[in-house]
Amino acid sequence: MTVNELDRFAAWIEDEIRRRGYDIDSPRGGGKSRLADEAGVHRAAVTRLLQRQSMPDLETMRRLAHALGIPVRDMLIHSGQLTEEELPLPEAGEEGGAGAGTGRLSLEEAAAALGVPPEQREMFLRVAGQFIPEEHTARELPARRKRRG
Repeated sequence: MTVNELDRFAAWIEDEIRRRGYDIDSPRGGGKSRLADEAGVHRAAVTRLLQRQSMPDLETMRRLAHALGIPVRDMLIHSGQLTEEELPLPEAGEEGGAGAGTGRLSLEEAAAALGVPPEQREMFLRVAGQFIPEEHTARELPARRKRRG
């Protein structure tokens, strides 16, 4: 990771944090602490990111994304961890799967689209499932998406 990538990501996440009403600019605003509490991460992790000292680890990134209401996919792409090509979205109206037309894939669909071998799918589902908000499980996602649609 380069300094420019960290700076670019920190600038993007700062805008997202401010847009969601966290006061991260005034010393006594409490926005960093409130965000850290809501995300369940250490305040130091938020401070280090905003001061461009370090990129959060994947678990911290997942928690921040959840607290901010940002898709983990966006966090991973903006942080430079992965590219849009590595995390493709199906095109609108694409047939098949519960995520068709929603711009979202179930974990099973993602595994198939990425070519994860059958003998490694269960491990893929467990690892990738860690990046889905806790109120959902990999198996519930298709049903929940159909109800929302």
